[in-house]
Amino acid sequence: MKTKIILEEEEIPKEWYNIQADLHTPLDPVISSATMKPATPDDLKAIFPMELIKQEMSRERWIPIPEEVRDIYRLWRPTPLYRAHRLEEYLKTPAKIYYKWEGVSPPGSHKPNTAVPQAYYNKKEGIERISTETGAGQWGSALAFGTRLFDLDCTVYMVRASYEQKPYRKSIMQAWGAECLSSPTERTNSGRAVLKKDPKTTGSLGISISEAVEDAATHDNTNYALGSVLNHVCMHQTVVGLEAEKQFELVDDYPDVIFGCVGGGSNFSGACFPFAGDKLRGEKPDVRIISCEPMACPTLTKGLYAYDFGDQAGLTPMMKMFTLGHDFVPAPIHAGGLRYHGDAPTLCNLTHDGVMDAVAYHQNEVFDAAITFSKTEGIVVAPEAAHAIKATIDEALRCKKEGKEETIFFNNSGHGNFDLSAYDAYFDGKLVDYEYPAELVKQSLAGLPKI
Repeated sequence: MKTKIILEEEEIPKEWYNIQADLHTPLDPVISSATMKPATPDDLKAIFPMELIKQEMSRERWIPIPEEVRDIYRLWRPTPLYRAHRLEEYLKTPAKIYYKWEGVSPPGSHKPNTAVPQAYYNKKEGIERISTETGAGQWGSALAFGTRLFDLDCTVYMVRASYEQKPYRKSIMQAWGAECLSSPTERTNSGRAVLKKDPKTTGSLGISISEAVEDAATHDNTNYALGSVLNHVCMHQTVVGLEAEKQFELVDDYPDVIFGCVGGGSNFSGACFPFAGDKLRGEKPDVRIISCEPMACPTLTKGLYAYDFGDQAGLTPMMKMFTLGHDFVPAPIHAGGLRYHGDAPTLCNLTHDGVMDAVAYHQNEVFDAAITFSKTEGIVVAPEAAHAIKATIDEALRCKKEGKEETIFFNNSGHGNFDLSAYDAYFDGKLVDYEYPAELVKQSLAGLPKI
């Protein structure tokens, strides 16, 4: 029995898969906050390069990957697909468990799959600096890495809670030449407004996005880059699922169920969209696809499917998505990359249409699962990725109880080497299981834009 299923460098995908070509219900248009009409390329060109705008709006099924990008992908791609034999044995389950291991990239996660092409397209259009936000720091690290490869400057607004919890993420960004700031800052109007209202705020991705977008919009040499949510970001991540499909072919298998953690949705979209395309086209109609999110920020399981801003200050266009309201500031859980009020419109579209489902977990049970995984498979995973492990273990135990053979696949999106303070808190019994803040969400949803 194989433990590691690998591909050759030549098998790195030559095209990204665009799921918009196969959606049963077309995406609702993005609405410009300035005109209150569907956004046009002109509405977006102040902060994005035109090639990414074209990708964002494209409904072509396949988008070519530039050879310059594929050449950099070779530094870590193709990534391995592992069969988790030891976890299966420990659980005594008849299920087969596979995971795609994205922690082998230089920044340690799936994020450079889109950071590299975003840096490439910005460089091609003469941009000198990129601003961005980051939650737990995986995206900020990846963009710092990508911009360094193309000799671009990089400014990262890191959510304050994670900035304080994960100081070495700042260090690795600085090692690649990026500037990392604790958000909210005094540097931007949106940051100053938040601090005036609540000087002790723990921050949120929505706040950090506002700062990064404002930074880009007020500097001619600067563009903005987003690490999740947008169509082109999810599309870049499909290299994960496209490779996984080839790897499953090598072992003559195919998933019955797919899990992945979801904050904005990029890693899970990248892993599952090629399989979701099979389902949408009727080729594999029975595959189950399930998002895993935190109970402290249960966007897909508790949110409202409505138009909302992508940021706290309302600077971004409005997107139709499951949302907890752009004013919502989640509790400071250690899975900082999952503390986002909304989700990718494509993933939300598929969830709303019943193509995929969602579950939510408390952080202590998630860390319980992470420890089980580290003791059996040897990898200390990021708190975000551990949500998918929790779902995988639950599914494997259900198979054990029912005597059912099943193939389970999850995307193991990154390592936890910079998250050890979170593990310290877990071992010291200091992790708090934050309950779903229904009243706070109700207040936040009251402020949704009227479309």
